[in-house]
Amino acid sequence: MAVPHDREYQGWPVLAAGFRPFFLLAAIQAGVAILVWLPVFYGELQLTTTFTPRDWHVHEMLYGYLPAVITGFLFTAIPNWTGRLPIRGLPLLTLVLVWIAGRIFVTCSAATTWWLAMLVDASFLALVVVAAAREIVAGKNWRNLIVVVLVSLLLAGNVAFHLEAHFAGGADYAIRIGIAVVVLLISLVGGRIIPSFTRNWLVRESPGRLPVPFSRFDKVTLILSALALLGWIVAPDHPAVGAALDVAGLLQLIRLSRWAGERTSRERLLLILHIGYAFVPFGFLLNASAAFELVPASAGIHAWMVGGAGVMTLAVMTRASLGHTGQVLTASRATQAIYLAIVVAALARICAALEPAHSEALLDVAGLAWAIAFFGFALTYGPALVGSRRRAAERRAPA
Repeated sequence: MAVPHDREYQGWPVLAAGFRPFFLLAAIQAGVAILVWLPVFYGELQLTTTFTPRDWHVHEMLYGYLPAVITGFLFTAIPNWTGRLPIRGLPLLTLVLVWIAGRIFVTCSAATTWWLAMLVDASFLALVVVAAAREIVAGKNWRNLIVVVLVSLLLAGNVAFHLEAHFAGGADYAIRIGIAVVVLLISLVGGRIIPSFTRNWLVRESPGRLPVPFSRFDKVTLILSALALLGWIVAPDHPAVGAALDVAGLLQLIRLSRWAGERTSRERLLLILHIGYAFVPFGFLLNASAAFELVPASAGIHAWMVGGAGVMTLAVMTRASLGHTGQVLTASRATQAIYLAIVVAALARICAALEPAHSEALLDVAGLAWAIAFFGFALTYGPALVGSRRRAAERRAPA
């Protein structure tokens, strides 16, 4: 369904749609956070946060960066789902300011107190959940309420993170809750957009084998993946959980193979979606191996987060930004360089966990490549995101 524009927005273009401020700010925050994290990790810099250094790093990626991208995607997709006007202008600006305040209060929580940081930080996702639920219910778009449920679980994980970090000294369960929700979101949303975009392009450009439509196999894969992730949250080292993760990983791998990704090599804008999703089954299999003490647990976690979340979010951000600002849906050289950098970051971070003898050098490579990818996005797409909107494009572009 096309986004309605019965009342054209006359304000600052960057506040015309959710993807504009949140994709740009998320990219900048992701790059800055990693460049701050490396000297913190090496003991060369101290932050005024009540979180441990590891917890601050994880929180700002898991509950800082990702909620911004999810919000940008949701508030751009929901008008297409419901036929209602997008959230924009002052309400959108309010959400942006609350998100920024969360980043400040979390990083300075030693000065502002942990509970105030929790309230400010958690209020962002709470507002997103309320706004998204209101729009979906008003538009009677019941099938997409599952996305709001998952974002609500991410909110619960964020609150749990603050509480666990304060009362237990470290946020282990809350970290796994957040990661599990993100993996499920990628599985759900990726399972919709990847085969759909691939089918549309193949029908037009390269007739032949097409992605298999969503079927009972996909439902079973999602259910078993959710159950395996639930077990992983509770007991990541249990052999039974390892077996469940193995099964889920193999099913996810088969699911990905059904989407004809090998036929998209000529269009990097599509190929990167398949590459990004490949880190989901890879993460399941690595975490299964960790449960049997075959590899370090951080290898699987970073396969999901740097690989799955990092690559997939950049893939979605670039595609949505192009489509909704009236540009050609193809990957330029700059965009392909962004993709190369984020894939290098993912592989280097996984290898850093698997090769402790070379971990420091690999961490530096991963951090630098990550920063290049996200600052590259901000520089390449920033002018279009803050510039004048193209109304026809925003009416017809898919989310």
